Amino acid sequence: MSKPHWRPARASDLAAISAIAARIHPALFERSEVFAEKMRLCPDGSRVLDADVAIVGYGLAHPWKQHRIPPLDGLLERLPDDADCLYVHDVAVLPDARGGTARAYVAAIEKLARLSGIAALALVSVYATRPLWERFGFRPVTTNAELSAKLASYDKGATYMLRDLGAT
Repeated sequence: MSKPHWRPARASDLAAISAIAARIHPALFERSEVFAEKMRLCPDGSRVLDADVAIVGYGLAHPWKQHRIPPLDGLLERLPDDADCLYVHDVAVLPDARGGTARAYVAAIEKLARLSGIAALALVSVYATRPLWERFGFRPVTTNAELSAKLASYDKGATYMLRDLGAT
């Protein structure tokens, strides 16, 4: 197997993305239509980790509003015209392919945000991944009742995090 590399996601990658999501996030199921919509709405934020013989990871991000969490397993319908962050919906990499790969995806998304005139990245950390995201410059955000209620749909330890690109 050659060294995996990130490349733009294609419609033909959807089955692999769904299979990886089901394996990495069994308690956070999302329909393939949800992934397909994100790929269609923001193709530049949709990437797969290609190991030549197989897709071993994916990353999905799209423009959004800070302090708002898109619904889990829900369709967005459209992106906001006044987006003030690039929301990292998911970065999932199979265990055997980990080791620096998420950092490369985040660097690509940061570049995309800057080119789009967006000065922040946002995400929801799940499965105790907060220390990983903190290493990438994300910081936990104090939540209000509405945000806390949406986080509860993810998992008990879900944390909303932001990265200000102006401060990096």
